[in-house]
Amino acid sequence: MRQVDVYNDFNGLAQLKTGARQQSSEAIKEVARHFESLFINMALKSMRSAKLSDGILDNRQSEFYRDMYDQQMSLHLSGEPGIGLADMIVRQLSPADQPVKAQYGLEDYRARPAFRPIQHKPGQAPNAPQQKPEAVAVQAQEKMTFESPEAFIRGLMPQAQAAAKQLGVEPEVLLAQAALETGWGKAVIKQGDRSSYNLFNIKATSKWSGQKMQKSTLEFVDGVGRQEKAYFRAYDSFAESFADYVNLIQNNQRYAEAVKAVKKPAAYMQALQQGGYATDPHYADKVMRIYQQHVVPTVNAKLAMR
Repeated sequence: MRQVDVYNDFNGLAQLKTGARQQSSEAIKEVARHFESLFINMALKSMRSAKLSDGILDNRQSEFYRDMYDQQMSLHLSGEPGIGLADMIVRQLSPADQPVKAQYGLEDYRARPAFRPIQHKPGQAPNAPQQKPEAVAVQAQEKMTFESPEAFIRGLMPQAQAAAKQLGVEPEVLLAQAALETGWGKAVIKQGDRSSYNLFNIKATSKWSGQKMQKSTLEFVDGVGRQEKAYFRAYDSFAESFADYVNLIQNNQRYAEAVKAVKKPAAYMQALQQGGYATDPHYADKVMRIYQQHVVPTVNAKLAMR
């Protein structure tokens, strides 16, 4: 039989207080159930106060007896099986020798916070396997945001160097072209929170079977610019974007002249433009201006500091 069966049983409440100080298992269960009854009573009061208007027979006396009824009903509702709150409290407060173990007793909970979250390394999910440093570095690089042109160049230089080695062009040329296409990485095509990683704004034609995203783009027809909607390729990383760019240039007959001119940056970009890579009549000049005024000076300054 429960120690408190009636809401105004003050003797029973006093016994609960004494038992709780002694950390009695039965007392803990009763205290937890009583706390659950208080919670249920608060919920009932909130529901009662949410009504739009009083009934025509309502008065202070009816409200008084209604409150007494709610308090008594709360005690009964907190009995077996209850709403689960009491069971959770018992699991937290049960002494270590009980079937349900807890890390702290009542005195410990008074002296320190009841909950101390497990500390994980930034970006690491709980119980996640340890990742190799190289993998972590690649992930951080792929997710980075470029706060400045220098950060863009520094962050993407490894991928640009790998692509440039395959294509035969200078990595600075690829970085300059990517900078023009994406506004130094700040305008990479996205869909919601997901990035396309498309650094060269390569369109997704009917032959493309991979991921794609739609975006408005400025196209020039007879020298006049106009907004159009088009689909662009999407990748899982910046490295994939560089690799697909190299594949496009090397295996598309339109850019055969550009492949022949890879050793000369200006000639390479002119050949790309003439091959139809972009409709902007000043595309090659814009890329070379970025190449000469920003990318090359930044790279040379970095080399000079070594």
